[in-house]
Amino acid sequence: MKPQKIKPTEAELEILQILWTYGPSTVRFVNDKLKSERNVGYTTTLKVMQIMTEKGMLDRYKDARTHIYSALVEEKATKNQLLDKFVSTLFGGSASGMVLQALGNHKCSTEELEEIKKLIECIEKQADHESK
Repeated sequence: MKPQKIKPTEAELEILQILWTYGPSTVRFVNDKLKSERNVGYTTTLKVMQIMTEKGMLDRYKDARTHIYSALVEEKATKNQLLDKFVSTLFGGSASGMVLQALGNHKCSTEELEEIKKLIECIEKQADHESK
């Protein structure tokens, strides 16, 4: 069976990122993390998380009087799906076009540049190996 494609909204992605980073959490905890970035009300966070549960993105279980939510969607698969859509839509399917745009608009640290170089070397080695 083909995995369900999810299309999280920006607010849903923010919540997923918190749950991926910190693990199963209460609405209060998620709301506190969101409030550190912008002003968002508890009931708004609760409603979004309830909708996400109905969509199958989150699981909810009751621990005493508190509801604990956890992400049902995997971080890597979700990010890959969103990235594929992003590259396809905004860069005509050109991953290199996206990378060049990102690197041109963002000052990379020496460490980030080294990581990028290592990734390119790894991709080149893999391509050489596959062509033999």
